[in-house]
Amino acid sequence: MKIEMPSYVKNIIGTITAAGFEAFAVGGCIRDSILGRPPEDWDITTSARPEEVKALFGRTVDTGIQHGTVTVILNKRGFEVTTYRIDGKYEDSRHPSEVVFTPSLKEDMRRRDFTINAMAYNDEAGLVDEFGGISDIENHIIRCVGDARMRFTEDALRIMRAIRFSAQLGYEIEENTREAMGELKDKLKQISAERILTELTKLLVSDHPDYLREAYEAGITSVILPEFDLAMETPQNHPHHCYNVGEHILHSLLEIPGKKELRLAMLFHDIGKPDTYTIDQNGMTHFNGHARISANKAVQILKRLRSDNQTIRRVENLVLYHDFGYEARPDKAKVRRTIHRIGEEYFPDVFAVKRADILAQSEYKREEKLARLAEWEQLYEEIIKEQECISLKDLAVTGADLIAAGMKPGKVIGETLNRLLDLVLENPAYNSREYLLNQVYMEKS
Repeated sequence: MKIEMPSYVKNIIGTITAAGFEAFAVGGCIRDSILGRPPEDWDITTSARPEEVKALFGRTVDTGIQHGTVTVILNKRGFEVTTYRIDGKYEDSRHPSEVVFTPSLKEDMRRRDFTINAMAYNDEAGLVDEFGGISDIENHIIRCVGDARMRFTEDALRIMRAIRFSAQLGYEIEENTREAMGELKDKLKQISAERILTELTKLLVSDHPDYLREAYEAGITSVILPEFDLAMETPQNHPHHCYNVGEHILHSLLEIPGKKELRLAMLFHDIGKPDTYTIDQNGMTHFNGHARISANKAVQILKRLRSDNQTIRRVENLVLYHDFGYEARPDKAKVRRTIHRIGEEYFPDVFAVKRADILAQSEYKREEKLARLAEWEQLYEEIIKEQECISLKDLAVTGADLIAAGMKPGKVIGETLNRLLDLVLENPAYNSREYLLNQVYMEKS
C-alpha cells in the first residue's frame, strides 16, 4: 500500500533514517490517508531519543520532552516527533506518570488506543499494521488495541473517543470494547470538562450525531450529561410527536447542518422538557414553558463543561426562541418585531433550528408547519433585501439628534428612541429623520 506523504514529512523521516534510526508517520494521519481523507496533522514516531532528534534539525521545540515528544519546525510548520515508548502507570486516568523509551515500534503501537490508530508507514517499510487496523477499517469496527479495560483505565477519555470515532466514521464499536466502556464510565469523572466537551462536540458535528444514543446505552451520558438520560425517559404522547423527548432530540440533530452552535442548540432545545412535563385527563403530555427552562439548562450545562461565552450566548438564544410563535401567520410588521426581539445575528439560524425541530416531529400537520415557516423566511428575506429598519442602529435619528433637538441627556433619551423604533417596526416608511423628529416635537408640545 502506497501512502502519499507531504514533502516535509518525507524530509523529516528521511533525515532521521539517514542518521541510522527508524522513523514512521503514525496514527490518525495513516488512518485518514487509507480512508481517502486529508489528514489534519502528521505525527512521526522514531527509535531516536529526543536529544538525538534535536541534534538532527536546526529548529525544534520541547513540546513534551518528558514523554519523548519534540516538535520539529520546517518552513514555519510544526511536526511532532515522538520516541518509541512504553507508558508507565496511569495515576489520573489520563497521563502516564512516566514513560520508558523502547527500540520497538510494535511495543510503541501496543500502547495506542484503537487498532485503526495503531498503524505506521514510511516509503521503505510500507504499512506496518501489527494489530489489525486495516481489517477493522474494512469491517467498519472500532476496537481497542489489546485489552480494552486496560486501555480505558490508562486514559478514560478514550471512552469518549471511541464513540466520537464511531460517529465520525459510521463504524460499530466492537463488543468487548463496548462492554469495557460501560464498566469504566465513572472514570470519566476524572477527565477535565473541557476535554469532555471537545469530544462531545466532535461527535455532534459528525455525520452521525445520533450516535450519542450509543453513549446513552452504555451509561456514559449518565456521567457526562445526565440531563439527556432524563430526556430519554420522558414520553411525548401528543399528535405532534412520535418519539420520546430524547429520541426527538437525536432525530433533530440529523436534520440540521453540522455547525457546532446549531448541533448544540438541537441537543439542548428540549432538554428542559422533563422539568415541565404534565399530563392531562386524556393522557396527553404537555411541556408548557419548556423553551425558557431548556435555555437556562443549556447555559448551566455549557458552563459546567467550560464552554466559551460566545457559544453559550448563541446556543442560549437559539434554544430560547426555537418555538417562538412561528405557527402564527406572519405579516412584515410581526417579522420585523420578532427579528428585533431575537436579534439580527441569531435570526437566520433560528429558522434552521425550527425546521429541524419540525422534521423530527410526527407527520401531523408537518407540511402546514413547513409552509408557515417558509412564509416567515420569505418575509425575512424581503425585509433584509429592502434594508428595512429592525434595530436602533438602523433608526434615522440618534441620541445626539434628540439632544440637539433640546432633549436633556438621560434615561428619557433611550425611552424615546425605543418608542420611535416601535413606530418604525410597525411601518418602515416612518424611518426618516424629519418624520421622527417631528414626532418628538409633537410629544413635547
